[in-house]
Order: sequence, then C-alpha cells, then structure tokens
Amino acid sequence: MTHPASGDLHPPLPGAGITRAAPGATDIEAAVAAIRSGPRGPRVAAVFDFGGTVVAGFDPPGLLPRLARRPAARALATSLLSSIRGARSEGEYERFLQQAMYTWAGVPEHTLAELGAELFQRTVHGHLFPEAWRLVREHETAGHTVLLVSSLTRYQVQPVADELGIAHVLCTTMSVQDGVLTGHVAGKPLWRNGKADAVRRFAAARDIDLGESWVYADSAADLPLLQVAGRPTAVNPDPRVVLEATEKDWPVLHFRPRRTPRTGDYLRTFGAFGGLIGGALFGVAAKAATKKRRQMADSMLVHAADSTLRGSGVRVRVSGREHTRAPRPAVFIFNHQSQFDIIVLAEVLDTGFTGVAKKEVANNPVFGPLMRLVEVTFIDRTDKIAARAALAPVVETLRGGLSVVIAPEGTRSLTPRIGPFKKGAFHIALQAGAPIIPVVIRNAGEIAWRNSAVVRKGVVDVAVLPPIDVSAWDPTAMDTQIEAVRTLMQNTLLNWPEPPAVSQRDN
Repeated sequence: MTHPASGDLHPPLPGAGITRAAPGATDIEAAVAAIRSGPRGPRVAAVFDFGGTVVAGFDPPGLLPRLARRPAARALATSLLSSIRGARSEGEYERFLQQAMYTWAGVPEHTLAELGAELFQRTVHGHLFPEAWRLVREHETAGHTVLLVSSLTRYQVQPVADELGIAHVLCTTMSVQDGVLTGHVAGKPLWRNGKADAVRRFAAARDIDLGESWVYADSAADLPLLQVAGRPTAVNPDPRVVLEATEKDWPVLHFRPRRTPRTGDYLRTFGAFGGLIGGALFGVAAKAATKKRRQMADSMLVHAADSTLRGSGVRVRVSGREHTRAPRPAVFIFNHQSQFDIIVLAEVLDTGFTGVAKKEVANNPVFGPLMRLVEVTFIDRTDKIAARAALAPVVETLRGGLSVVIAPEGTRSLTPRIGPFKKGAFHIALQAGAPIIPVVIRNAGEIAWRNSAVVRKGVVDVAVLPPIDVSAWDPTAMDTQIEAVRTLMQNTLLNWPEPPAVSQRDN
C-alpha cells in the first residue's frame, strides 16, 4: 500500500558524497550536503530572499471577505497580502510602494504589525516552503548567521522570520512619527542593488565573510543579491536567473508551492470522512458481542484508521515500529501539526492507548462520542489549575496498563518547527513510572493544513524513537531534560532514519 513519494526530503546519511545540483534540477539533498560539509560558525551567513524563495506567491481574495466586517482592515490586508510573492519588475515594485504609502498613511504602526501577524496565522503560514524551513534549520545547525531579506516591509516579513526562528531581518522601512505611519519610506527601499547593499553593510558590521556565505533568491531583480556571496543558489528561478545560473554553474532548487484544493482532494476528503465513520462503526460492531469497552475501542481505532487511510489515499511509512509495542504502557509524545495526526497515530500504535484532548472536542457530535469511547481525557487549556487536576486520572490510566498519547506542544504548529514543550506529559510519565516514547511525524501538515479540513493524497513518514526512562528525573528541575527530548525530535526531522519500514497494514 505504500510507495516512495516523489520529492520526499530525505537528508543524506552522514558522510554521503556531495554533488552539485545542475541548473534546472531539484536537489535538496545536495544542498544539505553542501551545508554540512562547508564552513561553520557565525562568520558564515545564510541569506534568504523572502517572496518566491521562502514564501510562495498566492492569490489572497478568498481570505478577504472574512474581513468585510472591518473595511479598513480589508484595505490594509489587500495591500499586505497582494505583494507577498515579491515584485518581478521595478514598475511592479513602485506600484506596491505607492499603494502602501497611500493606504498606510495615518495608520498606527501597531495596527499594521498586529494585522500582519493575524494574516500570517490565517493564511500566509500555509505558503511557506517546507524546503526553505529545512535549509534554515541546516544553516542554524551549522552555526551560521541566518538573514531574511526583502524589498517588502517588516509588517509582512517579521511574522515569517519569527516562525522560522530567524533573528536577523532586513527590509524596506516605513517612516513612523509618534507611532503613526507618515506615508513615506524611511531611507532607501531594499530593491535590487539596495537589497544587495544592505546585505553588504550587515556583513561588514558583523565581520561576516561573504565569500564563504550562501544566498538564496529567485528573480532577476535579485541578481545583485545573488552575486553578493560566494555560494549563490537560485531558487524557483525566473528565466533570466536560469540563464545566469547556467552560465555561472550555480545550484538551482525548485521548491513545490502548496496548491489550493482540487476536485480530487475534496473527493478524497469525503472518502476519508466516510471511511472514518464507517470504519469506527464497523469496529465497534465487530466487538460489541464481547461487551468489553476496551476491545470495542481498540477495534474501532484499528478499523477507523485503516478505512480513513484507504479512503484518503494517504500512505504511512514507519521507522522504529518495534518501539510501539514494548515497553507498554508508555507515554507517547508527538509533534502536532495536523488534524490528521490522530489517524496516523492510530495506524502506528494500533491498540492499547488513549489520549488527552482539549475540552471543546468533547462537544463535537461526531468525534466527541468516539473519543469518549476510547477514554480520552478532556482538559480546559484556559484554566491551568483545572487542567492539572484533569491530568491526575491519566496517571491511573497508565498504571492500569493503558498507554497515553500527548502532544507536548499543546497545539498544532504552523510549520514543521517543533515548538516549546509543556511539562504535563513528563510529569505524568514520572508519576506513573512509565517511559516517554517520542513519535516524530513528517509531512502530516502537508496532507492536511493546520486550518483546513481538506485531505490531500500523499505519504506521511513516522519515526518512533527508543523509549526514554524518566524515573531518575527531578520533577522540580526537568527543563533541561525536556528540551533535550524536543531537540532529539527536531534533529530526527533533519536526519531522518533510512530506510523507513513499510506499514504492517499496507499491501
């Protein structure tokens, strides 16, 4: 039932040979290998252009009607979103600046900053290239100074930099007086040579060796930027950049934009939902004669997961499956990016587990009853005291022999980034005398976007890591150990175990 996915982002094994990607070819592995074998440390920069390189262009009108209740916000949102791709010509960029100066004049700066953050949460995050995220993490691991540069403004760029963990941002600065935008540009816009000059000044101020540094950019307007550093890489290049890359033997990468749903995606989503409900009902009915709740719950999980995966066309590949069965019971923690994660976990863990969910899910007419059947604990995340009290029975669940699945991030992430961990799962494991078993999920956020119910066909990879004994941890001082577990899971995303085993239910 599984098969290799076209374009999967598998990093090379340590010591793998390094090749140079030919112009026009996609070779993320060669790019990663070059970073890993290249110079290290903060004197080396990794400069990422914004539109077309880190964020794909997209058509925003579908979002704007939601802001109809706020006409002023709608006009501001149009000006912020319509330029995300980045201008391809000087005329296009001048039109953006004119629109911004006219629309933003007299607007409090905090209003634009807040709207930019809101738009990122609503839609822009879905258009970040996962490949760009991967390269940022590799440069970060190499100790490089990572820089995001754009001809746009910080109201559009800063939310992306924050999500990617990029500390340094260069962009066009708008003039502000007494906290209000004046409708003018402060200084020189970062367009074409202005962008390249800004990078040179940044490098000079920090003693960065641009000759050993990387630059990633896409358009002809960014050719001066690409020529700033000794390691230029053309990303999703336009024809003019393709010619330059061919002539100068630059590596070329093609990142895949996240496409909008198509008819087949909606049909698969319908099939997945039908498979979920049908599989769950069949599973319960198959064990109803036993009158044993746990057997019915386990049967429901197995059949619901299998039917959902078949209906959606999603395949699951698993590394480390042996860690799912022993030791049990255990606290399985996972990185949470998608509503589809629970289906993936049910496929991987099979039987003998329950979970923890926010209380709002309990009121869902479909999922609420199913989750109650499998003895999910519902917690109120807005009330920390009540949440801690609600977790107390989970310890008894573990002691009774049933494993527990928890997302220690507490919420779904916007990108593959694994966010800070809450301590609840680790306290539960310590009190119950159960191990922590990390489950790392890759690509689930591409199958089902964070704020979307549409399921896309594809492959989800899962790595189940060896159990972690927490019995000797100090419950009053476990921050360092918890961060080490988070780092372990993050590193697994960057150094995926090969080859993944085929799911036991696949055929």
